[in-house]
Amino acid sequence: MLFLILCPGIDRDGPERRSIMQIFFIYAAFILVFPAVAAPRNVSPRRPVSTYSIVARDSVTGEMGVAVQSHWFSVGPVVPWAEAGVGAVATQSLVDPSYGPLGLALMRAGKSAPRALEALLTADTGREVRQVAMIDNEGRIAVHTGNRAIAAAGHHRGRQYSVQANLMGRPTVWRAMAEAYETAEGDLAERLLQALEAAESEGGDIRGRQSAAILIVAPQSTDRVWEDRKYDLRVEDHPDPVGELRRLVMLQRAYHKLNEGDVWLEKNNPEKAVAAYREATEIVPDRATGGEAAFWVAVSLANTGRTGEAVPFMKRACAENPDWIKLLPRLVQAGLLTDEKALIDRLVQEAQ
Repeated sequence: MLFLILCPGIDRDGPERRSIMQIFFIYAAFILVFPAVAAPRNVSPRRPVSTYSIVARDSVTGEMGVAVQSHWFSVGPVVPWAEAGVGAVATQSLVDPSYGPLGLALMRAGKSAPRALEALLTADTGREVRQVAMIDNEGRIAVHTGNRAIAAAGHHRGRQYSVQANLMGRPTVWRAMAEAYETAEGDLAERLLQALEAAESEGGDIRGRQSAAILIVAPQSTDRVWEDRKYDLRVEDHPDPVGELRRLVMLQRAYHKLNEGDVWLEKNNPEKAVAAYREATEIVPDRATGGEAAFWVAVSLANTGRTGEAVPFMKRACAENPDWIKLLPRLVQAGLLTDEKALIDRLVQEAQ
């Protein structure tokens, strides 16, 4: 029966059978492992878990993502779902979290976002209290706001994005989010953040605010989930969750550059490593990384023989944490810093 509901028109013995059976086994495993989560497909939760969110695909990079804010503790594990090369899902209102993994499974098997959402709604007796949005890796959008979602509730579907909200103080929130996203500049993370900020400026959740999250994945899977997830950040409990989420996104940008510098060091290209580390120091102040970004710029410059340029960065690092100096001999032992006593002595003496 589940086969017929999720995949009408599919030949039981046809070439798609293997993918469909995989979905069946995923669903079965989900029920066995997370029975308390899977069960609400027929028993509606009593409390609304989310308030407003956005799902979107960057038409230039192909990245896909979800951002959400709620007056609910730890919204991140429940509402946003995304998989590189597959799609993204936001499931909210009187939430059924299984829409996330099941929606991704259907899209992974080749279903478009509209077909995937249609199949899941058909199987859900609580669909009128749900609010769900999906986007697939081709940018196709599907969104549903049930007739019993708590007012003010609604959504707006745009080109490769959807914004949706419930429990709003005003029925203008989702339109404000759409306008902010469409006019924003920058990468996908920046535009998602501006959509959330617009919702707050428009009045946001009538209950207030508590948690927020952002999840952005690569356009194609590398089979290395830790690399495919470009941003996976959560603010569990904060008086200004969207503001705190923006701070974490900026910090993540800096660490992206630090990681890039590490890769260039592994490839024995200190010049590019220095450039990446320098960029990290320009994204956030030294205190945001505890001096780490400045420290690695200093190390990279020292390794290229530019000790004079390295000293100011080492001073900046030690101004945040004097113990960075203690790390220098350990880097020599690990082969990450040139073994030149005069150079190391100078860094130590002038940085203190």
